[in-house]
Amino acid sequence: MKIAYISTYLPRECGLATFNDNIEKAINANFPSHDALTNSFGVAINDSEDKHTYDYPDHVKFIIRQNHQKDYIQAATVINTSNVAAVVMQHEFGIYGGESGIYILPLLHRLEKPLFSILHTVLKDPSYTQKLIIQKIAERSAKLIVMSKRGIEFLTSIYDIAPEKIQYIEHGVPDLEAPKVNPLKEVAPFRNHRVLLTFGLLSRNKGLETVIRALPKIVERHPDVMYVILGKTHPGIVRSSGEEYRDHLKRMAADLKVEKHLTFVNKFFNESELINYLTAADIYVTPYLNEAQITSGTLSYAVGAGSAVVSTPYWHAVELLDEQRGRLFKFKDADMLAETINELLDQPDMLATLKQNAYQYGLHLRWPNIGGNYIRTIQEVTAKEADVKKNFGYLLTQKEFQSLT
Repeated sequence: MKIAYISTYLPRECGLATFNDNIEKAINANFPSHDALTNSFGVAINDSEDKHTYDYPDHVKFIIRQNHQKDYIQAATVINTSNVAAVVMQHEFGIYGGESGIYILPLLHRLEKPLFSILHTVLKDPSYTQKLIIQKIAERSAKLIVMSKRGIEFLTSIYDIAPEKIQYIEHGVPDLEAPKVNPLKEVAPFRNHRVLLTFGLLSRNKGLETVIRALPKIVERHPDVMYVILGKTHPGIVRSSGEEYRDHLKRMAADLKVEKHLTFVNKFFNESELINYLTAADIYVTPYLNEAQITSGTLSYAVGAGSAVVSTPYWHAVELLDEQRGRLFKFKDADMLAETINELLDQPDMLATLKQNAYQYGLHLRWPNIGGNYIRTIQEVTAKEADVKKNFGYLLTQKEFQSLT
């Protein structure tokens, strides 16, 4: 299946770039021969005027400079003159140029290939422009793909989008198992500690202060606890204010006299490294500050790794941690967080149950399974269009197709 992907791209340090990389690999993994995929290619969204800022992979055939409207028009021509069967676009308002990323619309308007748009944000209270953009994307898309059921609810009730336009496919997770001997267990800060972990690009909306404010009560009962914050500061924040937020968290820990129980690992990790951290930690914490989080890749990864998750009740967490796959605490409520973590650390059987429930659910979220869902969605649409069928470099047999569904 030959596909053009519109997204940010690695090595740019961006969650969407990682997600798109996984989508490409997940789709490719379902085909018996990668020769059939050689004409798939990427269109990279660049956050720099210099197209050579990032060393993109060879299959990135065109680069759109975020704020150059002509690049979007040229990208449409590149896609239309190719022999791809479909276009898969990652959508987040902030990665495209213009107000709320409106520069993407002229590209989509010119597309002559079936478009499958993956929405990473669906706002409950969109501005006029944001609502218009999503509606226009829906008009041009064969399917809007969302990763939470709340997203479906918002699209139909707020954006007036027909349910048949929407496809629900959950966020994928690495197809990796915990190492039999985890090397991190012998490395500070994991050695001789029970570890609380949060990972992802650092920014103030992550609510990490709540965990630090909870640490004194946790450490009082469990002095072997270490809170590990894993990840670099968001590149946009570094450009505007440097490491101000990380320094603020360090000062807060010092003021609360828990600085010895806080460790930062300032690095952008690949998935094989990340699985070691997730499986070495005792509890994974997502302390986001408000409910308006329709999708969290870090939460999906934690569940997929079989982590015991403690989270604030943002939209994705309420769905994903249902049926005893995790525990919830109130927004900004450090006391409730401390009480919840202490309870779990006091009761190993309860902690083990959460981990097992998460692991079992995470099995169906593995990327090859999710890739099969994308293939089915794309083929169900393109198979109905005779003039598109001829563009497929490889068609699944009925038996192969059924094995993916």
